[in-house]
Amino acid sequence: MAENPAPRRSLKEHVAAARALLSGPRVARVPAADALGRALAVDVAAAEDSPRFTNSQMDGYALREDQRGGGRFRVGPTIPAGADPKDVAPDPWAGDVVLPVMTGARLPEGTAAVVPVERGEPGSFDAAERAGVALPAAPQGQFVRPRGSDLNAGERLLAAGARVNPATVGLLAAQGIGEVPVVAPRRVVVATGGDEVGAPGAARIRDANAPLLAALLSAAGIEVAGHVAIADDPAVLADRLSAEIERTAPDAVVSSGGISRGRFEPVRELLSGGWVGTLPQQPGGPQGLGLFGGVPVIALPGNPVSTLVSGRLIALPALADEPGWASPAAALLDGEAEGLPDDRTQYRRAVHRVDEAGRLVVRLLPGTGSHLLARAEPATCLAAVAPGARLRPGDTVGAYPLYSPRL
Repeated sequence: MAENPAPRRSLKEHVAAARALLSGPRVARVPAADALGRALAVDVAAAEDSPRFTNSQMDGYALREDQRGGGRFRVGPTIPAGADPKDVAPDPWAGDVVLPVMTGARLPEGTAAVVPVERGEPGSFDAAERAGVALPAAPQGQFVRPRGSDLNAGERLLAAGARVNPATVGLLAAQGIGEVPVVAPRRVVVATGGDEVGAPGAARIRDANAPLLAALLSAAGIEVAGHVAIADDPAVLADRLSAEIERTAPDAVVSSGGISRGRFEPVRELLSGGWVGTLPQQPGGPQGLGLFGGVPVIALPGNPVSTLVSGRLIALPALADEPGWASPAAALLDGEAEGLPDDRTQYRRAVHRVDEAGRLVVRLLPGTGSHLLARAEPATCLAAVAPGARLRPGDTVGAYPLYSPRL
């Protein structure tokens, strides 16, 4: 009896299915400086008011309410930034004085306004201390930064999902927050090979896929915790994979090879309870998805370019915590292209540039074979050529950056 054809699903459906298999993100508390570039796992609340105390916006003179109308005043003790006014001037307004205050200095109780030093007569602190100072009228609250005018303790400081940038690190330091909960990178085990891969011999193949896949995942912020050499014997593979899962406790396994329809397809056998089928794309049609030992397995095809393309289009959108990996950019084609005559989208290796008008332009590289790794190496993106399309220069294609979520 003829075997049923392999099930089909779209790329979008397959990525969604892969994400659905994964558990929720792991959370790690890390020092704020080490969180740079990571996404916050939860909202972060302000630990204290900002500013922490009412302070001066300018180098100038602090005035009481009854002094705001201006006039000539004697000058009291100077309050530098960092000093407690109670230590410098226990009775700050005694003798009807105005108080020199520096930028950022905590203002004494009863301050109604600050007049910049350059608006006084004389226009320097030293001269004013000797002879007194004439000050103009000042509106209520002039150059006074009230406590909590930026935010109050307990308010949301940063939202879950926000990426920590250098300003975030500074903000956390200003709040005295030393650690933050971030989304930890996914941990994966990479499985590559087959009995023909890696070992010496005239008919053997060097394993390019293990370092290729590990580099692709690592560059996207995914932690590669271990590697398993795929054996043609499913029982041997199961033992190796079980041992590595126990050792590394990964979030997922990403495999390359062993899912087609040949005689030696051990990954396909391991995923007999999952989904093994084809996506309407070239390269990378054969794909698989399932669980082994309770751990999600994202099974990619084994030809090097198929591994690269499938890893970029499926593994990265499923595993990377930064959004954008699943969405192509619109780009203009520099040249011509014809789509495949069947229903498969062809993902052509390409290089991109921005033209003088600021438009994204892609140029296809020669060679579509899934073994042509040397021809794929210069590529910076994948250009999606729709089935049956006949594209001319200036036509629009979807472009997926190979090594970042955005072009």
